[in-house]
Amino acid sequence: MTQAVNEPKRESLLLNLLLNIVIPTVILTKLSGEAMLGTQWAIVIALAFPIFYGLNDFRRTGKVNLFSGLGVLSIFLTGGISLLELDPQYIVIKEAGVPAIFGIATLISLKTRYPLVKTFLYNDKILQIDKVATALETTGNELAFNQALRNASYLVAMSFFLSSFLNYALAKYLLVSPPGTEAFNAELGKMTALSFPVIAIPATLVMMGALFYLFSRIKSLTHLDLDDILIQQ
Repeated sequence: MTQAVNEPKRESLLLNLLLNIVIPTVILTKLSGEAMLGTQWAIVIALAFPIFYGLNDFRRTGKVNLFSGLGVLSIFLTGGISLLELDPQYIVIKEAGVPAIFGIATLISLKTRYPLVKTFLYNDKILQIDKVATALETTGNELAFNQALRNASYLVAMSFFLSSFLNYALAKYLLVSPPGTEAFNAELGKMTALSFPVIAIPATLVMMGALFYLFSRIKSLTHLDLDDILIQQ
């Protein structure tokens, strides 16, 4: 009973979509006219919703989520570039740069003792790590599992590079008007709306492929069923 009381509430997918995509899109595309909020206030208010969501996530969990933190930073950069009316190319570069950095970091981490795949996929929030390690030692498949982790890392990096390319293509295609105009805000809103189906879904599918691959290799190398090693929610 105590564990259930102390367990943080799960994230609401509907609230996530509303605050990060739906509301900012509506504000930027429908309320940017001078008769409404105006271009600058529309940007400030629209971006306040995902920033609030990221900060509330920190308050709710009590720790910094790497993705939420970078998401908030990315939103600040978008807002700053827009409000300063800088060349939209800076937003294009930013949109492509953030996931590309993750992809490069994932590959570089393979040369260290702490590959990032263990953060993304092979961690104690998903799997009973100690049980897996014991089974691998018993079966003598530790080297084969390390190779499986490397392969999964390549798939994870691929998902980030795919996201980087799609971010770049979408921003390059949509952001054609000068910042500080109602047209630019509408384009920014459209980019926000399309980011989920065009970018998030394909990248997530690749990440899920990496997860399923890793699970299948763990099952094969440890001779354990997934029900025996998955953390029960």
